[in-house]
Amino acid sequence: MLDLNHIILTGDRTADVCLIQPIDHGEDTTLEEQLAAIRQRTDRPFLLCAVPVTDWNGDLSPWEAPPVFGKVPFGGHGSETLAAIENRLIPQLQRGCGAETFLLGGYSLAAFFALWACYETDAFAGVACASPSVWFPGWIEKAESGRPRTKSVYLSLGDREEKAKNRVMATVGDCIRRQHALLESDPNVETVLEWNEGNHFKDAPLRTAKAFAWLLDR
Repeated sequence: MLDLNHIILTGDRTADVCLIQPIDHGEDTTLEEQLAAIRQRTDRPFLLCAVPVTDWNGDLSPWEAPPVFGKVPFGGHGSETLAAIENRLIPQLQRGCGAETFLLGGYSLAAFFALWACYETDAFAGVACASPSVWFPGWIEKAESGRPRTKSVYLSLGDREEKAKNRVMATVGDCIRRQHALLESDPNVETVLEWNEGNHFKDAPLRTAKAFAWLLDR
């Protein structure tokens, strides 16, 4: 589950927009770098709420799936995580800060969680999906049969990510092109697909910052 007792708030607490970002162990050390990179790209004030995730593969996956790399399967508890954000975290932020608009995003599986969430709820004005795990088993079929409920969707991918040795993860290029095409075909959604240099592990804070900054300027 999300560790709502140890959320990290940084930025402008009086801002009318809040960026919600699920983070993994160690990502807290790069938040200041990410914050500075966002501020370099937009003048809009914002609050960043980073939320630690206790079970990365379990809490951010929308349904169960076998391991794609390593031995840890995907637990499929995404619905519980989304409910915690909507029913507990957002009301908490509304009471304690000035935020009225919420953007959801992150990197890798957190980016994929944000993408999936925008098909489930209209709670977010936009989603920031930096190198999302759109290779997730069954996702593209799900996206093809649904419609997003948000106004803005940012997608990005490293230009070497589809060259991964893992057969499933190597489908990410075709999957994100298909995802972007689906979003472009929806007249109610503004979207972009940005290609970054490098593999999945290069410049994660910068890629995430670019994603959120694009949303902030919409």
